[in-house]
Amino acid sequence: MSAPTSKKVVVFDYGFGNVRSAERALARAGAEVEITRDYDKAMNADGLLVPGVGAFAACMKGLHEARGDWIIDRRLSGGRPVMGICVGMQILFARGIEHGVQTEGLDEWPGSVEPLKADIVPHMGWNTVDAPAGSQLFAGLDAGARFYFVHSYAVHDWSLETHNKAMTAPKVTWSTHGRPFVSAVENGALWATQFHPEKSGDAGAQLLKNWIGTL
Repeated sequence: MSAPTSKKVVVFDYGFGNVRSAERALARAGAEVEITRDYDKAMNADGLLVPGVGAFAACMKGLHEARGDWIIDRRLSGGRPVMGICVGMQILFARGIEHGVQTEGLDEWPGSVEPLKADIVPHMGWNTVDAPAGSQLFAGLDAGARFYFVHSYAVHDWSLETHNKAMTAPKVTWSTHGRPFVSAVENGALWATQFHPEKSGDAGAQLLKNWIGTL
């Protein structure tokens, strides 16, 4: 029997995100990884990872300029996996509000990315998560697993409901810093984390293996 081929993952390079850290973490998790903004490669990869750091508006501008918004939409329309990390998760929501300025997101999920409501901001360091039953993303991880966060904004309210019984409801994971916020989502082909799995040690490595295993 021939050895199974590794899954091809593109880290989308639109100018925002720790692409090298993501590349190394995905490679350690067993993927064949390429950093690129090439349309065909991004479309044809088994998985597309969208990182993101910095301001919501700047990330959206960079994504539009690289046609990343169109690539993400086309991949999801065909049921092809996409994963967002940090601001790469935030831009999947309807809007981001920074310093009183509202910027349209990709609107894959309803909701607003708003300033964290906590005494200490940014939320920087290790924190636990409250994952739902049946989560594939957190499979094999114990309830005390900790992940690394660096952010000043988050989604505090989840409003997407699935009324069609034939559809699987999104699995939403929460963490708390001041008040609860969305720290991960599993929604069909679209998964995302507010924390950085590539900076989260063994727990982050297991999470990336879980994602790669679904590709």
